[in-house]
Amino acid sequence: MRKASLRLLGVAAGTILSFLVIQAPGFSAAHAATDGDTYSQLNLLGEVFERLKREHVEKVDDAKLVEGAIKGMLESLDPHSRYMDAKAWRDMQVTTSGEFGGVGVEITAEDDLVQVIAPLDGTPAARAGIMSGDLITHIDDRSIHGVSLEEVSEWMKGPINTQVRLKVIRKGVDVPVDIALTREVIRLRSVSYRIDGDDIGYVRISRFSEQTTSELHKALADIAKRIPREKLSGYVVDLRNNPGGLLEQAVSVSSAFMARGEVVSIRGRSAADSQRFTARGGDLTRGKPLVVLINGGSASASEIVAGALHDHKRATLVGTRSFGKGSVQTLIPLGTSKGALAITTARYFTPSGRSIQAQGIMPDLEILQDVPDALKGRSDVQGEASMPGHLSGDSEERPGSQSYVPREERDDKALSTAFSLLRGSVSARAVPN
Repeated sequence: MRKASLRLLGVAAGTILSFLVIQAPGFSAAHAATDGDTYSQLNLLGEVFERLKREHVEKVDDAKLVEGAIKGMLESLDPHSRYMDAKAWRDMQVTTSGEFGGVGVEITAEDDLVQVIAPLDGTPAARAGIMSGDLITHIDDRSIHGVSLEEVSEWMKGPINTQVRLKVIRKGVDVPVDIALTREVIRLRSVSYRIDGDDIGYVRISRFSEQTTSELHKALADIAKRIPREKLSGYVVDLRNNPGGLLEQAVSVSSAFMARGEVVSIRGRSAADSQRFTARGGDLTRGKPLVVLINGGSASASEIVAGALHDHKRATLVGTRSFGKGSVQTLIPLGTSKGALAITTARYFTPSGRSIQAQGIMPDLEILQDVPDALKGRSDVQGEASMPGHLSGDSEERPGSQSYVPREERDDKALSTAFSLLRGSVSARAVPN
């Protein structure tokens, strides 16, 4: 018997987790232990379970003990494998349906705290100035020490127009900062766009969700209508602080800018777990020049797109080194009221065969932003290489990099460089002709 499972890419948890339905083997006797040593370890687990039931100072709940054991197993593997109980699994399904009441922030585990990957565009978190790298320690005066990412996310969600207070630690700031936020309906629009001047299309992709490709196609079609082809200098695709999402969407987004060629390959423990994904549908921009913006908050699915367009010399990358998450998680529902597992099942590789795990992607042009004095020391994301228990990289591991994006466009040096590249006022070897 086979169970439906889900494949996801991203460093986010709780607030947004996008995934792709696939098929993967379910749990069966064939997967059970077959050697004596493993049975011995399982017997040890059973013995500990019985001892706790008999001898703990307080009566223990069997379900909580089992859930704790499952969580411990997953958390011991790598930073992205985890267990979601039934409630967390239901909450994820609600979240990915498109709307929920919350503050709009992507989070991941960082030691015993929760680290902000990125605030979502146009949300209370973004307007309040929450930034990548902030460490959340308390929510409404409740410590999050020992609390799962799913529970932390649940604490931040709630009815619209209600308030939630976060206490955050910021690098370079001596005392924790208290931030009050009013919950709003969080709509998961992933693509925004505009025209710069009268000759460049700017497209911002904030995450890779189920609607990303259709939203992108609409954006490109509208830009093409508004700018005559002979006047169109090219496109800027902004993937900064994009934490990832659907693998399928990363492939189809890349396909919107590539006529042909491999986008990404994934490799598991066996050859049967390996797959190659190629561009399909044709280049909707008809070969117009591209500049892709990345930074320390660009992770996973956004790194797949950046890597594919770069390896095929389809785009120039501008900004700072990306996050460096080069693994794929498969999400396996465990049945009614049993929750789901997110298990790291494969690594992914760019078309040139390069793994970016714990290394990230370096841009063609590295552009560091001028960080305001009040934010200096906390404008960098540590990256995959700094996460405890991360999968090792194929070569020298690299720490994270700057993730700061100025609020005012006139202060955004990376964006200004991208526009200059497309207009020909500066040059770079990888700009397509």
